[in-house]
Amino acid sequence: MSVTAEAARRARARPLKGRWIDDWRPEDPAFWTATGARTARRNLAFSIFAEHVGFSVWTLWSVLVLFLGPAYGIDPAGKFTLTAVPALVGAALRIPYTLAVARFGGRNWTVFSAATLLVPAVLAAFLVEPGVSYPVLLVLAAAAGAGGGNFASSMANINAFYPRRLKGWALGVNAGGGNLGVAVVQLVGLLVLATAGKDRPGLVAGVYIPLIVLAALGSALRMDNLSHVRNDRRAMRDVSKDAHTWIMSVLYIGTFGSFIGFGFAFGQVLQVQFADVFDTPVKAACLTFLGPALGSLLRPAGGRLADRLGGAAVTFWTFVAMAAAAGLVLGASRLGSLPVFLTGFALLFALSGVGNGSTYTMIPAIFRARTRDGDEGRRLAGALLGVAGAVGAFGGVLVNVAFRQSFLAHGTGDAAYIAFIAFYAVCCALTWLVYLRNHPRRPAGV
Repeated sequence: MSVTAEAARRARARPLKGRWIDDWRPEDPAFWTATGARTARRNLAFSIFAEHVGFSVWTLWSVLVLFLGPAYGIDPAGKFTLTAVPALVGAALRIPYTLAVARFGGRNWTVFSAATLLVPAVLAAFLVEPGVSYPVLLVLAAAAGAGGGNFASSMANINAFYPRRLKGWALGVNAGGGNLGVAVVQLVGLLVLATAGKDRPGLVAGVYIPLIVLAALGSALRMDNLSHVRNDRRAMRDVSKDAHTWIMSVLYIGTFGSFIGFGFAFGQVLQVQFADVFDTPVKAACLTFLGPALGSLLRPAGGRLADRLGGAAVTFWTFVAMAAAAGLVLGASRLGSLPVFLTGFALLFALSGVGNGSTYTMIPAIFRARTRDGDEGRRLAGALLGVAGAVGAFGGVLVNVAFRQSFLAHGTGDAAYIAFIAFYAVCCALTWLVYLRNHPRRPAGV
């Protein structure tokens, strides 16, 4: 059955609720020039906005914990738990959110997933105040994890709109725009602290309530569903049996997991590690947004470098540099040098952004090199992107747990920094052994 016939059959099989497109041919130059490019750009723009808001809600608690002063009775270990919980929920939602695009339609799911963000935003806006119990705060933090799934569904949706030659650009712009939500929510937190003070944490969540409504309404009015998009559960099964899936997932923990984990934890680390300097939330908030902004903006640069030099080479040297930067942070921590400490963390954020781009570039190259059938390679690569994205997001949990245990056991983050160095060394070794050294099973061109 042809793609067009299959789309028509599916269209007849279900009522057309909303904006469905049955005829979508992005690889046809005439179609793309006439209507395809304009429609794809419109969907991309609203997808970026919805994903951006989703990232902000996902990392909302990286800001809210800065407001939780002595009146809340929560120690640093408890605050790191509050940032680990949404990271865990967001990671767990990524695969079902990826599958939901084909099941319900990209436009429909964007509307639903955006509207769902009202739950954590409204609850946090009205319930985060002195006297609230810690279990309630854990529930509120878990609800914010819904924003972590939006990245996966947004990427799956935009991937279907663009021709092969433009997918890398479209997905890079989509991902970068979403990642910037981490920095923006921290800027919002800084603005609230500077204007309303440390006793109004609910205002941070409140700012996002109208933005969430705009994201849902804009998606409902301006986005489209594609009838031909289908889930390929067999591809998920196939890639789950492939060793490259789990190797790349480990590498993505090192890059994206570091980015999102540090984004959640950095403000708390400053307040605990240098309590004498960052004795007020506003002082910490003045710096927390810089790292995520740097990592988000450098993600496309990592992809471009990988296109020119090879994804494996860029990823390998990125992990070497990340290990060195973590070593710099460790040395600064032991010496009590704040300028060197900040420099090391800025490098970690920047390098994690570069690594995000290079590891994402490696994935399609692996299957392109190992399969003669181009469609088969794309099918497997798409499934691997979903799996790696979910596992990589789990790295955000590991980073926050590492900090929690380190501060709980030793009063400093030194043990966590040593763990990061060791993990980056493992990632270096994996990249070298599997993708760089001369080996009969090495995928060519990665």
